[in-house]
Amino acid sequence: MESSSFPTYSTTLLYSVAAITAALFYVILFQRWRCRRGKSLPPGPAGLPVVGSLPFLDPELHTYFARLARVYGPIFSLRLGGKLGVVVSSPAIAREVLKDQDPTFANRDVPAAGRVITYGGADIVWNPNGPTWRMLRRMCVREMLSPAGLDTVYGLRRREVRSTISHLYARSGSPIDVGAQMFLTVMNVITSTLWGGTVEAADERSAVGREFRELVAEITDLLGRPNVSDFFPALARFDLQGIQKQMGVLLDRFDRIFADIIKQRRQQGAEKKDKDFLEFMLQLEAEGGDSKTPFTMTHVKALLMDMVVGGTETTSNTTEWAMAEMLQKPEILRKAQQELDEVVGKNNIVEETHISKLPYLAQVIKEVLRLHPALPLLVPHCPSSSSTIGGYAVPKGSRVFVNVWAIQRDPSIWKDPSEFWPERFSEGSTAANRWDFSGNDFDYFPFGSGRRICAGIAMAERMVGYSLASLLHSFDWKLPEGAKLDLSERFGIVLKKAEPLVAVPIPRLGKPELYC
Repeated sequence: MESSSFPTYSTTLLYSVAAITAALFYVILFQRWRCRRGKSLPPGPAGLPVVGSLPFLDPELHTYFARLARVYGPIFSLRLGGKLGVVVSSPAIAREVLKDQDPTFANRDVPAAGRVITYGGADIVWNPNGPTWRMLRRMCVREMLSPAGLDTVYGLRRREVRSTISHLYARSGSPIDVGAQMFLTVMNVITSTLWGGTVEAADERSAVGREFRELVAEITDLLGRPNVSDFFPALARFDLQGIQKQMGVLLDRFDRIFADIIKQRRQQGAEKKDKDFLEFMLQLEAEGGDSKTPFTMTHVKALLMDMVVGGTETTSNTTEWAMAEMLQKPEILRKAQQELDEVVGKNNIVEETHISKLPYLAQVIKEVLRLHPALPLLVPHCPSSSSTIGGYAVPKGSRVFVNVWAIQRDPSIWKDPSEFWPERFSEGSTAANRWDFSGNDFDYFPFGSGRRICAGIAMAERMVGYSLASLLHSFDWKLPEGAKLDLSERFGIVLKKAEPLVAVPIPRLGKPELYC
């Protein structure tokens, strides 16, 4: 959707003057702040008057920031219109931000598009550090994302993964969009866990999955797109690029879906016997929250949005990257299949209980997340007060990017960092003992660290491990005739394959009924 053109020359001139005035105002504030403080800002490119470095931004921000870090060092700053961006690209400084000064940096500079799609920032991702955020996170982890909570809905995950395997078996020998199939699988798991809804019919499955995937892709693309409203907050009300308007259209589509689901659930009332996460939230909303923190219908919808948008694309992208990397190196794919044959057998099907007995598969997943972290810059942090990081001043309200993508490809930490080599995480190696998903080691933290670490790590681990194991155990895979594998990346707020992975599944199990 393209943003609307401006009606008159005078209106355009008015916006331009407003932009220049706002930018000069922020530049003056920064200069005054620097004069008051003894420490200087981190080094960085000078940029242009008013707009700073905005004209020079590469759309692939993670690689652009990595190149600047090689010039200016592990912490640098760049002026983005009226905002100051600070980029961190080393484990030591990441530790300062995410651990040593975690309470200060645990807030968000909410982008205009993010505020629209999350009902004013009422979700877990964009809520400021405080009682409401703690309540929302505690509620989600306790009721849905804890190991015990995930155990209770294993049947849902199993049903959807087996349904996908059956669907792929029916199309064996034909090219499959792997990412699209995995997106639909994850979407069905999440929606059935949230409110019991799935897409079952093959035709409907394809159409609905495609629609949802396009919606989520549009949302993440808009969240990652540079927006004048974010760089010149005084101009946010004008929405010069139309990004907030586009996001509002997407919100309306999701809001209608959520409203219909909530209406149906309330009509069911006591008839519904099985309690899901929506049922729990509606009960809490009816009670008004706890004694200290209110819980409203806005929070209900914002959390539904978090789960649907935040959990689908990230998980399906990781599985797609894993399959692509293994097709690039067939010996790794064969080694993973050999392990599956030894643990599961060709006359059996994969269960989630097998996953802990598949150490090589775990190494593959760790290596995928090292090379292709789902959020390469994490979600930007925002200091609630002026601070000192790496010996430099970081003003209150700065937008702080932690380039986990660059850290996990740092040649001073990783041998052959651009090489896909799961064995670097093998048992007995230093990596196996040091590098996990806990965020405690700042050489490797694909899910972030500190109090803002991803709440859905346990679910992501289970879904990626179970889905990938099932795909590899059930089928051999090859590229379509004459096709070439493309491993290039495309940056949004979520890291995607630039070109979808299309591959051909070939059944490899001993009995056809194992695919039913």
